[in-house]
Order: sequence, then C-alpha cells, then structure tokens
Amino acid sequence: MLAQAGEAAFESLFVTATDGLKLHVRVYGKPVPGRLPLLCLAGLSRNAGDFDVLARALSAERQVIAPDYRGRGLSEWDGKWENYALPVELYDVLAVAAVLGVERCVFLGTSRGGLLTMLMSAVRPNLIGGAILNDIGPVIEGTGLARIKSYLGKLPEPKSLDEAVALLKSIGASRFPALSDDDWRGQASSIWTEKDGRLVAAFDPALTRTLEQVSFDQPMPTLWPQFDGLAAMPVMVIRGEHSDILTAGTVEAMAARRPDLDILTVPGQGHAPLLTDLPTIGRIRAFAARCDQADA
Repeated sequence: MLAQAGEAAFESLFVTATDGLKLHVRVYGKPVPGRLPLLCLAGLSRNAGDFDVLARALSAERQVIAPDYRGRGLSEWDGKWENYALPVELYDVLAVAAVLGVERCVFLGTSRGGLLTMLMSAVRPNLIGGAILNDIGPVIEGTGLARIKSYLGKLPEPKSLDEAVALLKSIGASRFPALSDDDWRGQASSIWTEKDGRLVAAFDPALTRTLEQVSFDQPMPTLWPQFDGLAAMPVMVIRGEHSDILTAGTVEAMAARRPDLDILTVPGQGHAPLLTDLPTIGRIRAFAARCDQADA
C-alpha cells in the first residue's frame, strides 16, 4: 500500500515479529548507494507519524524507515501487556531490519527509541552506523517520567481535531512555546486516530500498565555502559531547551565521555523535540552525511 501526500510518499508495510505479531512500518524512499538508511524509533506511546515531516525532507537523499512498536500506530496490539517491554521491542526492531534487508543504518531514537538505540549497541553493534539520541541519555529524570505517567492514557477523548489540538496545548504549551499551529495539529494527528467516527489514542491502553510498575521513590537506573557501547560510531544528542527528561548536566557528562559528541539544543521545545523545524532537520541531515563518510 502506497500513501502519497505532499512532495513525498511512504510505503506502508507489515512485518511479522518472532512471536507472530504484525508490526507496521513506514518506508520512505529507496536504498541509496553510499548512504545509510535512517531508522527512526519513537517514544513510549508514539508512532511512526512523529517522523513524517523529517522523513519527507530526507527521503530523496536516503531511505527513511519508521516502525510502529507493537501496540502503537497500525501495529497489532499484544494480548500480554508485559510484552510492551524494551527487550521485546529490541528484537522487533531487529525483525524489521532483517525483513527490509538493512545491514547498517543511522539510528534516530526519540526518548524510548533512544533507549533502544543504546541497548542495541550490546545486541547488534554492527547494525549501528551512527546514533542520534533525541532528548534521552544515560540518566533519565524521574520528574519527567512522573509527568508522563500523570496523563498517559488519562486524557479525555477529543471530539474533533481542533479539540485535540487545544487539549495538547493545555498540557504542553508552557514547555513548547516555539510550536506553530501546524506543529500542534501535526502532533494531534499522530497521537490520535479515527476509529468508528471517534478520535481515540493511537496506542493500546494496556501500555499504561508499564509505567504503573515504575517507582519514583528512588533514582532511575542509569545507562552509562550502554551509552559507552556507542563509542565506535558517531553520536549526536538533541535536547529540548525545556526538557524534564534530559538535563543539560547529563549532556555535559555525555560530552565529557565523548568529546566528539554532536550536541544540538532546540530552543522553545521540551520533551521531546519534534524534529520538524528546518535548523534541526539540517543538523540531522549533516550528521547522517558524517555517518556515511565514517562508514565508507
């Protein structure tokens, strides 16, 4: 099935996970010799739609692949909510790569997608030709996770897209003052989907149970060994100016371990930057080209 809109198109594919679950994947463009594909991994409850603007901007020069995790977007829901877990999703990503014939790529991981990217360094490091960590690092701030937990799966069902936009603004405008109306509308279109004439969240409600298991009484476990696992490939970190998940101090600590770390702070945005503004897209384009050169 080919979905066409604007200047670019994506192919909508379904891949079978190792346990038989059907996973949806958007594939923008074709493989380009000498240029690594860009594999985009979304946040906890998010989906491939988050990367649509970026993918359309880059797909003429390199293939862009954006899977929906199980239970999100157009992927099948899992009858066992316990499978909405990083180890399972890690092998789902490997299944997608295998089916699409991707032997090496640039990973772009937003939040949870960045965690998967760091974990992949221990499982299949040769798959990673470069890593972009979007508003995530080895230290995760519990206050940000608590904020996400406070509203995930608890938002009222909007009656229209305009109402969905207003709802997003009511909970996020203070952290994202730089967003335009088109940005907010694009976010709403990705977060909610139409079903039987209603707008419903584009993820399995059982996904919220994964956060119920998280305790914020103690500091979150850190992932420094997993971050250090990316030492052999170029790494970029993107931080939203108002992020409550990734602090400026953590970015400084990452740079102390990786002097060549490519750092971008996105003004007027929080967790996580949308990656839709031209300066950010330009920096991602340049970093991916750097990864091509390193891989040559």
